[in-house]
Formats: sequence, structure tokens, C-alpha cells
Amino acid sequence: MRNVLSVTSECVPLVKTGGLADVAGALPAAVAAHGWDMRTLLPAYKGLIKKAAARKVLWQSDDLFGGPVRVLQGKAGGNVMLLLDAPHLYDREGGPYGNPIDFPDNPQRFAALSFVAAEIARDGLSDGWRPQVVHAHDWQAGLAPSYLKHGAPCDVGTVMTVHNIAFQGLAPAAMLGALDLPLDAFNSDELEYWGQISTLKAGLVHADAITTVSPTYAAELMRPEFGMGLEGVLAARAGELSGILNGIDMDVWNPESDPEIIPYSVKSLAGKKKNRNALIDEFGLSPTTGPLAIVVSRLTSQKGMDLIAGAADAFIENGGALAILGSGDPQIEDALRLLTRNHPGKVGLRIGYDEALSHRMFAGGDIVLVPSRFEPCGLTQLYGLRYGTVPVVAATGGLADSVVNQNVAAAQLKVATGFQFHPVDQLSFAYCLKGVTEAFSNKSDWTRLQKRGMNQDLGWDASSATYAALYERVSK
Repeated sequence: MRNVLSVTSECVPLVKTGGLADVAGALPAAVAAHGWDMRTLLPAYKGLIKKAAARKVLWQSDDLFGGPVRVLQGKAGGNVMLLLDAPHLYDREGGPYGNPIDFPDNPQRFAALSFVAAEIARDGLSDGWRPQVVHAHDWQAGLAPSYLKHGAPCDVGTVMTVHNIAFQGLAPAAMLGALDLPLDAFNSDELEYWGQISTLKAGLVHADAITTVSPTYAAELMRPEFGMGLEGVLAARAGELSGILNGIDMDVWNPESDPEIIPYSVKSLAGKKKNRNALIDEFGLSPTTGPLAIVVSRLTSQKGMDLIAGAADAFIENGGALAILGSGDPQIEDALRLLTRNHPGKVGLRIGYDEALSHRMFAGGDIVLVPSRFEPCGLTQLYGLRYGTVPVVAATGGLADSVVNQNVAAAQLKVATGFQFHPVDQLSFAYCLKGVTEAFSNKSDWTRLQKRGMNQDLGWDASSATYAALYERVSK
């Protein structure tokens, strides 16, 4: 076995705010099948040491960015976790990034994560484990390749994965010294981004290879409308950039064995109808002959959630109904509350997040709406495919890569698995939903559409092999 250190700010089952956590939790087992022993370095947020039963000290320092730190080994979800125990940085109430706004010392908090990753890469852990590759995820780990680049020579390869380029890890230039970064690295070719430090840019510049979570998103990132100011950096490194589509845990997301639902399978969808009826009851909806649409999402404009209210009226008039779970932008939340009041019995809304409820929604919905303006990969549409809940998606990023649009050619070839719309605006979305409602009325064709999605291999086999080959290429 060869060794790879995954560096991330969140990882299931310990802490999750989005899809990054799912990917970080799935990768270790996925790449193990290809001969790579992955350990995951994660901040020891409040309560995580106990959850992971992390007791064994494998690395320590008396002072890092204002206090003592230790690396404790534990286990979670079957994976080896290396928890960075730094109480002055992580032992606090709130989410991983703020409570509710960003913590002002986030630059130091995640620079510490990157710094320790680089130290482990150089010197290994006290049990003799040392990685051949460091795999850094998003801006929170973006400085790991930089600390390796500007420190003592090191023979460890680095991979930087962009899960969402909208978050770039900005910090004032005056913090260079405080973050133990060399002054001469503050230039337009390295750390400097519009007069500030960008930890994401640092990772993109200094890593041996760059990946993102779908091939289409990789191509999109080199264009101004998607690159968010970093398109030039990515275009300059196009030779080292690749897109590797995310998978899902096929055991956790399995309609035949999911403990949260009435089981069913691709061979018999009878149980799905029972889940549909139960979901209608749970959300207080009236029985509907049209499609029951679900939304499980952060309620933000990036996710296209502002389009829901505008497109819903016609969808409901055509017999559709909506069950919505999520939280986010207060204005979008208010618009959805108003939609619920205007359509009693046709729209149900739950503000917040509930993992068990999300499983019941995928089991009971007819369609899942994912109208994102940009979407690096997206897992929601994959869960929908797995559960026979047909995805209706914007034609962008990983949504375009993972859902085969029900157009004329796809219908003739019998390969469609869902519906795409473009451009990403209210008019296009509403028109697509009109076509979905018409398609739903043909029950035999609809069942075949559901089953094509359910029969897909949505797991990590192909993607993990690609990651393993990439690790092999960058290892030195």
C-alpha cells in the first residue's frame, strides 16, 4: 500500500455542511481498492475527539498560531481520522466556519490545518506513517502545497481539488507573517489576489495536479462566467487540470435497504408509491395526480432557488406539488413561505436540514429539482437517480455530466435519465417543468425513465481508479 493524506475541513460522519464532506468520507475506502492507504486530516472541532474516540497522539507542537496543537488518531465511518487538536482554534460553539458569521481568525484556523499537513508530509507521524501524496480540498487546505513549496525540500506530490470556486479563502496581505508565509511569495504568480492573499489560488498555483468534481465544471472554470476571477490561473494550468465526477455511497443510498423508508427496488416500484403517499402526509399536502417535486438544497441563488417560486405557479396549475427542505438566504426563505401560503396543500416547506427526512423525500418524490446556476458536481441529482426520483437540472457542471436529457434523440435511443434546461432562467425552467408534467402523464414511459436512472452505476469505482492513477502520477 502507498500512502495519501487527505486534508479537509469537513468529513462525514463527523462534520458536514455540504458535498465536500461526503466526498472526503467516501474517498478512503474507494482508493483503498487501488492500493492507497488514505488518512484524513480534519480540525478537531468541539466534540469530534470524543465522537472519533481519538486518543493516540501522533504529532504535536508547543505553539502553532497562538497555542499548542496535537494530532490525534481516531476512527469514524470505518476511516482513519487524524484530528488536529488545537483548542485555541477549534474548540468553540458554532459551525466549522462561523457562528453564524465567519470567525475572524479563519485564516489562522485553516492555515494551521495546511501547515500541519505539510509537516506530516515532510517528517511523517510518530507511528512511521508518511504520505507519498497530499490531497488538499478547497481553500481551507489550499496552503498545504504552498507550505511544501516554500519550506524544506520534500519528495511528496500534491493534488488540489476545487469543490466550489466561489469560496476562495481571502485574507489581508498584512497577515503574511502571521501565517508564516514568505513575503516574496506575495506576487501575482503565487499568493496575491487583488491585493489580498487567496489560499485557494495558492493551492491552484503550487499543487502538482488540480482536479475538480466533474469534467464539465473543469472546462467551465477556465471561462470568466464561471472562474470567478481565477479563470486565468486555471487556464494557465490547463495541462494539470482534470475533472473527476463524484460518486455516492451505494450502500447508504440504497432504496432496498434504507432504514428511513419503505424499501423498494428497480424490479418493483410499488414501495415507492407508498413512500410517496407517506411524504404527502408528512408535508401536509393534498393528494395529487401530477408529479410530486422535491427540493433538498441550500436556499441560495447559486442553487437557483430564487427560480422555484417564479416557476411554481404554472407547475402547480398543471397538477404538480412541491415538498421543500433547506435553509439559506432569508429573502428566498420568505419567498418560499409566501408560495406555501398562496398554495395550501400544494407546497410544503421545512426550513433547516434533516438527513433522515431527506432520505424519505428522495424515496417519495417523483422528481427532484436542481436548477443551479453553477454546480461543480452535485450529489442531489445522483441520489434522485438512485431512488427513481427523476432529476430536473440546469445544464451546467456535474449536472450536465450525470443526467442524460430527455430530448428527441435520447428518447429515440431510450437513454434519457432526466431533464435538463438552458439557459438557467425562470422562463426556461418553467417551460422544462411543463414538459416534465406532460411526460409524467405517460406512466409506462415514466417508469422506464425511472428505472434507467436506478440501473446506473453511481458509485466510486470508476472515479476512484482515476484518483489512484493521478496519485501514482504525482507521487515522487
